[in-house]
Amino acid sequence: MSHPSAPAPVPGGASLFGLAPDFTNLNHGAVGAVPLTVRNRRRLITDELELDPRGFFKTRVERVTAARHAVVGLVGADPELSSFVTNVTTGTAIVLRSLDLTAGDEVVTTVHGYGAIGYNVDAYAPAGVIHKVADMPLIPTDDEVVDGILAQITDRTRLVICDHVTSATARLFPIARIAAELRSRGVPLLVDAAHVPGHLPADVTALGADFWVGNLHKWAFAPRGTALLAVTPEWKNRIRPLVVSWEHEAGYPVAVEYNGTDDWTNWLAAPAGIELLTDLGPERVQAHNRELAHYGLSVLSKALNVETPDAGPSDLAMRLVFLPEGVGDTQEKCGVIEQAVRERLRTELTVNAFGGTGTMRIAAQIHNRPADYERLADRLPALLHSLA
Repeated sequence: MSHPSAPAPVPGGASLFGLAPDFTNLNHGAVGAVPLTVRNRRRLITDELELDPRGFFKTRVERVTAARHAVVGLVGADPELSSFVTNVTTGTAIVLRSLDLTAGDEVVTTVHGYGAIGYNVDAYAPAGVIHKVADMPLIPTDDEVVDGILAQITDRTRLVICDHVTSATARLFPIARIAAELRSRGVPLLVDAAHVPGHLPADVTALGADFWVGNLHKWAFAPRGTALLAVTPEWKNRIRPLVVSWEHEAGYPVAVEYNGTDDWTNWLAAPAGIELLTDLGPERVQAHNRELAHYGLSVLSKALNVETPDAGPSDLAMRLVFLPEGVGDTQEKCGVIEQAVRERLRTELTVNAFGGTGTMRIAAQIHNRPADYERLADRLPALLHSLA
């Protein structure tokens, strides 16, 4: 079995991040890695804050607004219909709060959804809100995704939450098609786009989903705790912040972004991440990452002697490697494998079980090299055998 060609490295990519030289991070999609230039930008902003804290805070609204305007172009969002939030989970919590859910209302997610999003929906169960989960296979067709969601829709459905790129299972869902189907039924859609900014081309305005939340701290090189919540015009005046603070009368988006003495230097430094991505060339970075992830998938699948149903090329820089049958078939076993890979192989990746199937999610970023996956492939089979 021949492997796909590995991409040429992006010049200087490995030196941009300051990662530990004795540890291999194949999991950039988890919490990202902040480039040195972005960390330096934030450090300068923090130093400026500490020179005159009160004076700095008096500029908060203007500076955060300017930073927001500087970053929304990456995803094609309207700056006046977007707000900074901490992450996708926070953005989802804001949307749920703004819906005024009551007993009997239904919120639909999918079996591929992120766990913390489900927790936020379940928090409304004491009020009688019903959480429905659309079922579908581990590697569904587009029709199976759409049909699984539509099967859960009733006249009591108040919201559908669907990933554009699923976190644990690295699936690319047909989100434009889902948005159109739900729009024709009058059902609001919240797109969990945690893995989209910087990873895939995006046009939030053209998509037309009622709500869209994407993290900038994964693939767009921003400091952690930086995400965007975008809404359509009809929802702008209905969004309510989780915390009511001094700027509540300003309404969305400022009321969502203002919360007392929160540290918002990460948001002010976020444009530096976009600038770096722009300098490197988003298309070049994305092509490198998806080709390297494809190479890693091939190398690891061969080493483990497993068949991967979606082993062909993909638009994603995150790929799912199946574990041998019976290995990692429970979440508890997966946790043991993940920790052993970290401690004994000095490698970071995500291991999960889905319906009794063990999987490893790998991710590729410009700090990775083909040798990272080759080295793991050489050592992983023996490690799994020792854990059996």
